[in-house]
Amino acid sequence: MLFRSRLKMASILTSLGRTVLAGFVLLVLIVILFGTSNVGNPGWVSFVFRYLHVISGVMWIGLLWYFNFVQIPSMPKIPDEQKPAIGKVIAPTALFWFRFAAMATVLTGIILAILNGYAHQAFTLQKPFLAIGLGMWIALIMAFNVWFIIWPNQKRALGIVTVDADTKAKSARTAMLTSRINTVLSIPMLYLMVAQQNMGL
Repeated sequence: MLFRSRLKMASILTSLGRTVLAGFVLLVLIVILFGTSNVGNPGWVSFVFRYLHVISGVMWIGLLWYFNFVQIPSMPKIPDEQKPAIGKVIAPTALFWFRFAAMATVLTGIILAILNGYAHQAFTLQKPFLAIGLGMWIALIMAFNVWFIIWPNQKRALGIVTVDADTKAKSARTAMLTSRINTVLSIPMLYLMVAQQNMGL
């Protein structure tokens, strides 16, 4: 019986799709068992969007930091014959999740601001929503960088779009520097998001 249970668990955990589904099934069970009184309350929809916003943000900033803390510093140490595995397989997949996580973070954040009635005050940097407003504007700049600077340049740098060697090198540098700008921006942005929920600025 124990052996069968381990086999079933292994079959779940060897598939990313089944693993993520298992996480959401576990979440639903926890909500049903321990949180049913909150489901359907007026603020529940807003809470769901906050949860989706946090998940998207973790994916986005987690990948941003993966690129800057792990992949970029490690590339010079990787032998040339192994680099195509990064450029042709790992980087394009990571960039797919990276850019769509950025989009999901922005969209869920805007929906959250509308649902909670502070979108106008935040975007116009009015108190008491100054912290979240600054955070939102920084996040919008970062998302713009992802979609309109980093991704087009990465397509050239990774050979998804064919260009000459000089353009490829320049594009790789532009993508890297813009990614570093986003890393700089991520630090105050995350502080501002947390500050709004706690002590403000």
